[in-house]
Amino acid sequence: MSKLILTQDVTGLGAPGDVVEVKNGYARNYLIPQGYAVAWTRGGEKQVESIKAGRAAREHATIEEAQDLKARLEANPVKLVVKAGAEGRLFGSVKTGDVADAVAAAGIGSIDKRLVELVAPIKSVGTHEAILKLRDGIVATITLQVVAAK
Repeated sequence: MSKLILTQDVTGLGAPGDVVEVKNGYARNYLIPQGYAVAWTRGGEKQVESIKAGRAAREHATIEEAQDLKARLEANPVKLVVKAGAEGRLFGSVKTGDVADAVAAAGIGSIDKRLVELVAPIKSVGTHEAILKLRDGIVATITLQVVAAK
């Protein structure tokens, strides 16, 4: 088993700054090469604190603000205009940064792209869902209306 410090949110494992133990192969072949984690060391406590401080800065200040933003996000579908072909297939795919920009453009609020998690890759026009992790325990599911640019 390898002891690691997570640098990004990993679904089912933990949040940035968490110290976790995983199997050696999972750490060596996936988490460390993808940049999701770094090896734990005795001097890593300072690194854990800086990661947690950065995470706290990205989170919304209070639980009430996060719940208010969640209510606004879930009440209003977000329109996302992208380049698409004749059959509705996108040129590329929708990224988390595109979703964050669309939420800001809709006037709902500003969110960090690292808080966005796409349920499935978005490669066609239509209605899709995305998950926003606003705070620990506060997760909003938003509806994205992906339309082709004219």
